[in-house]
Amino acid sequence: MEIVIPRRTKEELRRKGSRRIPRTIQLSQGAGGSMMEALIENLIAKRLDIKSSFVGSGIDKLEDAGIIDLGDIKLAFTTDGCTVDPMFYPGGSLGSLSVGATINDLAVMGAKPIAISFGLILEEGLPLDILERTLDRMSEVCKESGVPIITGDTKVMEKGKVDKLIINTAGIGIIQGDIISDYGAQPGDKILVSGTMGDHGMSLVALRFGFQSNLRSDEAPLWHMMEQLLNIGGITSAKDATRGGFGPNINELARKSNVCFYVYEDKIPIKPEAKRLGEVLGIDPLSTACEGKIIMTVEPDKADEILETMRHHKYGKEAAIIGEVRRNPKGQVILETEVGGRKALHTSVGELHPRIC
Repeated sequence: MEIVIPRRTKEELRRKGSRRIPRTIQLSQGAGGSMMEALIENLIAKRLDIKSSFVGSGIDKLEDAGIIDLGDIKLAFTTDGCTVDPMFYPGGSLGSLSVGATINDLAVMGAKPIAISFGLILEEGLPLDILERTLDRMSEVCKESGVPIITGDTKVMEKGKVDKLIINTAGIGIIQGDIISDYGAQPGDKILVSGTMGDHGMSLVALRFGFQSNLRSDEAPLWHMMEQLLNIGGITSAKDATRGGFGPNINELARKSNVCFYVYEDKIPIKPEAKRLGEVLGIDPLSTACEGKIIMTVEPDKADEILETMRHHKYGKEAAIIGEVRRNPKGQVILETEVGGRKALHTSVGELHPRIC
């Protein structure tokens, strides 16, 4: 029996990629595109949407973290599973990625990360020095961010039953002000990104294909920068552009807020080398992962101050205002091209390069 996705408009179905969820799991369902969205929204979230009086925002909202409402205290809670091939690469590693991803998911919700847990799934025969290097990288990111790892779990699988090493992390943070939601963008807001798009994915693609490249992963823990921006105020929505990259994540914000994100294509920062590599391989840098960048909308009178603050931080030096939020067409991202044309930016179906986050 097929699992049928609820009826949508033709345009929504085209963006989702398919009306039906395949009866076997596909690599593209973990890549951040429309097939992954359909799997999570129409199968996983529906089966696990369990209500509780303490849940302020649950899995049905499909945000970067859930909210636990304890009255005077609100907590954000998130989890990530990480698998990267290779495990060490220019600019990062599986260990640092796993911790940074959890910190960033809390940060974009407006939550101060306070504790992290981890789960290690190890393959029999894994060299001990790889595990040691991985743990050291995790520790470095935690120390930089001021977030301790306070509990964990370790499992060892028979050789061939898992590929080397998989890490799951979970994190909890305290909401100290307003909760930032994917649903909060308003017409008139400015759209900002904290730096160049596609660096993580394009750097790993270059490495896998054996290209001589200066590209490095943009992997970075973003809480300290985000804390400065929260002190300014005016952030209406925010998302870290991880799996799938810029395209799927900005589309998700537009769709959830039911507004149009109008973006000037020439304002989107992309490293020239990433553009050239993308042209050679037929991969759009806007559809490949970032691991240290934020897409956000802000009130127009705060945009310049937030931009300037980001540019003074080591993880936001190439930040840019790339567009504005408009009322229509609702739920879409419109790119104004360098020659003045307009086109819709749709969510990709999947990615050509799995196992990158």
